[in-house]
Amino acid sequence: MAAKLLDGKEVSNWVIENLRKEVEKLKEKGITPCLKIFLVGNNPASVVYVGNKEKSSKSIGIDAEVLKYEEDVSEEEILREIEKLNNDKNVNGIIVQLPLPSHINEDKVSIAISPEKDVDGFHPYNLGMLLRGTPTLLPATPYGVLELLRYYKIETEGKHVVVVGRSNIVGKPASVIFLLKDKFGNATVTVCHSKSKNLENYTRQADILIVAAGQHHLVSKDMVKEGAVVIDVGIHRIDAPSKKSGYRLEGDVKFDEVKEIASYITPVPGGVGPMTVAMLLKNVVRATKIQNGIPD
Repeated sequence: MAAKLLDGKEVSNWVIENLRKEVEKLKEKGITPCLKIFLVGNNPASVVYVGNKEKSSKSIGIDAEVLKYEEDVSEEEILREIEKLNNDKNVNGIIVQLPLPSHINEDKVSIAISPEKDVDGFHPYNLGMLLRGTPTLLPATPYGVLELLRYYKIETEGKHVVVVGRSNIVGKPASVIFLLKDKFGNATVTVCHSKSKNLENYTRQADILIVAAGQHHLVSKDMVKEGAVVIDVGIHRIDAPSKKSGYRLEGDVKFDEVKEIASYITPVPGGVGPMTVAMLLKNVVRATKIQNGIPD
């Protein structure tokens, strides 16, 4: 029996519709959430991602603006602008689209953003709060994975969650989220990565398998336990001359194989991707409420 799809489009639409209502209530109080997005250079993928974030933000009433800079902008100028926005009480969220040009230190820029305006959830303060079990603003992609499981009522308590990947953006925070003392936490968590030997020995033990390794079709059917929930965070552009776009999108998981053995699975595209944007917007609204002393 084929797996049920964890439909990120459906869940993200539900999240966004609820956020639209929250923004309306904030506006009734005279508060309009404001998001500033830094875009440095003309990386094609970054331009698309930033465009999606801006469009989605505006669709629910967030005042979003993209701040565009040339590739050769100095690190000092970016840091000065971030500091200015940190001190602007009308600005609630700040995003710096990655990657940045090599002459700009990404860590320095991420740390420069005020933790309360860090709607990407990358600041060491916000990651530290997550680690100590009192999360504030969560990184959007693992937050999206959590929201998918909540929506489909897939509990994690007592389950074995295996995370493949240890990035600061997905793998590490995801592993901590599912350790939290919560109905959708309380899991036993194993983290694997590129240096893990005999990866399949771990992935076959997973009740919930989260694959965020950045390796195309890394996980095949023989690496998955029957009935497992499989979350594919990977996204890869594969040449497909027969398609109008010239490419197709695939993940870290061999979807056509694994869907035959899993109980639930995310598609690529249409799984985790839409959730990342939705949870980013959720962070903007949450940050706005926190900054204005409004209970979440």
